[in-house]
Amino acid sequence: MERQAIRVDGAAAVGPYSHAVRAGEFLYLSGQTPLNPATGKLLGGGVKEQARQCFHNLFKVLEAASMGPGNVVKVNVFLTNMEDFADMNEVYASQFEKPYPARTTIGVAALPLGARIEIEMVARKE
Repeated sequence: MERQAIRVDGAAAVGPYSHAVRAGEFLYLSGQTPLNPATGKLLGGGVKEQARQCFHNLFKVLEAASMGPGNVVKVNVFLTNMEDFADMNEVYASQFEKPYPARTTIGVAALPLGARIEIEMVARKE
């Protein structure tokens, strides 16, 4: 199977991975933490602000692959504190239209660079 890496100018990867990989009609987006692409530094603030930055970063990757939020079929959200679930959910609901993508939310002990949230996606383009 052929894989095509998607790279986004100005976005940082904090390890040896691609921002996304297209495999057939599916696009697998690597998890994004709330890094500010202009500074390369972690965005401060609460989980709402961090979630918005994660979606901003992810949607830039989708755009680079000629896709948008309507192409997203699955989302995985990683939270360091499950008490942030309601705030994350509020931001999440504002990013998509119904029917919403499938989603899993997982509580984790820690995330890279001390982030409170990381989000990854799978999108499909016919």
